[in-house]
Amino acid sequence: MENVLRPVIVVGGSVVLTLLVGWAVDRLLRRADGRHHETPLWGLLRRGRVPFQLVLCTAMLRGSFAQAKLLEEHSTGIGRILTLTLIGSTAWLVVRIAAAVVETSYTRYATAHRDPARVRRVRTQVSLIQRVVSAIVGVVAVAAMLLTFPAMRAAGASLLASAGVLGIVAGVAAQSTLSNLFAGLQIAFGDMVRLGDTVVVDGESGTVDEITLTFLTVRTWDERRITMPVSYFTSKPFENWSRGSAQMTGIVFFHVDHSAPVEAMREKLRDILRECPAWDGRDYGLAVTDSTPNTMQVRALVTAKDADDIWTVRVTVRERMMRWLTKDHPYALPRVNTADAAPPPGRTLRGPRRYQDGAATHSFEPPRTGTGRG
Repeated sequence: MENVLRPVIVVGGSVVLTLLVGWAVDRLLRRADGRHHETPLWGLLRRGRVPFQLVLCTAMLRGSFAQAKLLEEHSTGIGRILTLTLIGSTAWLVVRIAAAVVETSYTRYATAHRDPARVRRVRTQVSLIQRVVSAIVGVVAVAAMLLTFPAMRAAGASLLASAGVLGIVAGVAAQSTLSNLFAGLQIAFGDMVRLGDTVVVDGESGTVDEITLTFLTVRTWDERRITMPVSYFTSKPFENWSRGSAQMTGIVFFHVDHSAPVEAMREKLRDILRECPAWDGRDYGLAVTDSTPNTMQVRALVTAKDADDIWTVRVTVRERMMRWLTKDHPYALPRVNTADAAPPPGRTLRGPRRYQDGAATHSFEPPRTGTGRG
C-alpha cells in the first residue's frame, strides 16, 4: 500500500500545490491590476502564469521524485528530463517577466511624452532590447541544458583550448550576420530610422513596420512588405520623411498651353486647398517653371502635416484643377501646333518664292490648302 500511496502523494501533491499557488498568484496579480490602472505591469505579469506553474511543478517533482521511488531503474533519465524542463521553463518565465517590464516602461514613456517621433524612437529601442534579452536568455538556457550531459562537460576543456581558432573561423563565417547585428543596434540607439517612419528605399516609399536585429520590413501603400537587411540603412543613403518634423511640402506639375490663365489657376488652387481637409494651411503657391515650343510647365506647391496627407492634397489638386481647366478653360489644355510655317518678314505666300538668309538661298512654296490649329 505504501508503494502506491507514496508516488500518488509526491506527484499528485506537486500538481495540486502547483495549481493552488498558481491560482493564488494570478488572483493577487488581478487584484493589483484592478487597483493600479496607471501601470499595465500587473496585467502583463499574468502572461507568465503558465511558465511559473511549470517551473514550480518541475522544481517540486525534481526535488521529491527520489522519495516517490517510482521507476527507479529509469531515475537518471527522468531526473535529466525534469532538469531540462526546469531550465527551459525558467528561461520562458524570465523572458515573460522581462517583456512585461520593458512593455510597462514604454507605456509610461509614451503616456508622459506627446512627441510622436520620440515615442517611435523609444519603441524601436524597446523592441530591440527585448529581442536581445530573449536571445541572451535563450543562449544561456541552451548552454545550461547542454552542460547537464557528462559528455558535453568533458568536451568543455577541449572547446576552451580551441576557442581562439574557432572564434576567428566563426567571425569570418558570420561576418554578414554580425554586421547586420551591429547595424541593428546602431539603428536602435542612433535614431536613424524608427518604427512608423515613412521612408523611401530603392524608389519605394512605405512605413517601417518591423525592425529586428538582422532585418527591417517596410510596408508600402499597396500593403506589400519589403524586407531588407538592416545594414542597408547604415551603408546606403535613404529618404526618411519622418525625420524631425513630419510636415511635408509637395508639388504638382501641369503642362498647359501658353495661353493658359496663370492668375486664374492660382486663385483656383487657393479655392481647392481651402476645401481640402488634408491641407494644413501653412503655404501654397503656383508659378511657371518651364516652357517648351508647345507647352509651358506650371508648378503648384502645397503643404500638409504628414506624408499621407500630402499625397491626398496632391491628388486632389491635380484632379480638380484638370477638371476645372477642361470645363472653363479648354483652350488652356496642351495642343499640337499644325499651322503653316510663317515666311520671313516682308514675304508673301503667293506662289514659289526664294529668299536669301546670309549666304544661303532658300525656296519656300506654301501648300495649296492650309490647316488651322487643332
